[in-house]
Amino acid sequence: MGSGIVQVTAQAGYSVLFVEANDDLVKRGLSRLRDTLEGLVTRGKLEARVKDEALGRIAGTPRLEDLKACDLVIEAMTENQTLKNETFAKLDRICAPGAILATNTSSCNVTALAAATKRPGQVVGMHFFNPVPLMKLVEVVRTILTEDMAATAATEFVRSVGKVPVQAKDATAFIVNRLLVPYLLDAIRVYEGGLASLEDIDQAMKLGCGYPMGPFTLLDLVGLDTTMYVAEVMFEEFREARYAPPPLLKRMVMAGHLGRKTGRGFYTYDAK
Repeated sequence: MGSGIVQVTAQAGYSVLFVEANDDLVKRGLSRLRDTLEGLVTRGKLEARVKDEALGRIAGTPRLEDLKACDLVIEAMTENQTLKNETFAKLDRICAPGAILATNTSSCNVTALAAATKRPGQVVGMHFFNPVPLMKLVEVVRTILTEDMAATAATEFVRSVGKVPVQAKDATAFIVNRLLVPYLLDAIRVYEGGLASLEDIDQAMKLGCGYPMGPFTLLDLVGLDTTMYVAEVMFEEFREARYAPPPLLKRMVMAGHLGRKTGRGFYTYDAK
C-alpha cells in the first residue's frame, strides 16, 4: 500500500519522502518502485520521460525525523492501533505545526490517533484501496475533532493524485469494509456449509452480480489475515454475529494459508 501511494503521488508531480524501518528496506523499496515504473514503460502505459521524472521526485529514509519539512504525512503501517498511536505521537513532535497527519488504516480508530497528538484537528483518515495505482477510490475520514481545513485539504490532495474521494465519518470499517466484510464472511460460511464449491461460488457472484472477481479470489488478494483482523475489530465494536470470523477463516490463518502473498489461501498460486 505504501509503495503504491508513493508511486501515484510522485507521478502526480509531488516530491515524496518515504520511511522504512531500515536502510536495507529503503533500498528494496526504491528498487521495487523503479521496477514497477519501468514495467509500465515496457508495456507502453507510461512514457520513459515521465518515469524518470517520477523517480527523481522519490527519496527514502529510515528516520521519521526526516519528515519534519513535509506538509502531509500518510501513515501506511500494519493494522496495529497501539503502534499507530505511538507513531502519531512521534510525528506530532517532529512535523511542522501546519502539517496534516493522515492514516491509510482500513479498521483502526482514527479518533484515537488524533487524540495521541496535540493537533487533533489536523488528523484525518485517507483510506486508499489496493492496488493503489489501479483503484480510483479513497475514503476521506474525519473524526469529531477534524477541522474543516484539514478535511478539505485531504480531499483536494486525493483529487490531485487522480483519485476519487468519498467522505466518511470515523466509524469502524468506514463505508466499503462495513459492507464488504460481512459479504466475504458469509461466502466462507456458505462454503463451510457445503452449499457449493469455491469455483462455483466465485463464478456465481461474478456472473450473477457482475462483480469483477468472486469472494474467494478477493479474499486471497486482500489476505486472509487482514480480513480476519478487520472482522475481529468490527465484531469487537458492534458485537454482531455477522462480523465474527468463521472457524474456517481462523484455522486457515493459523495454518499460514493467507492468500496470494503466501502462495496458498482458498486457492493455490505458483511463482508466476
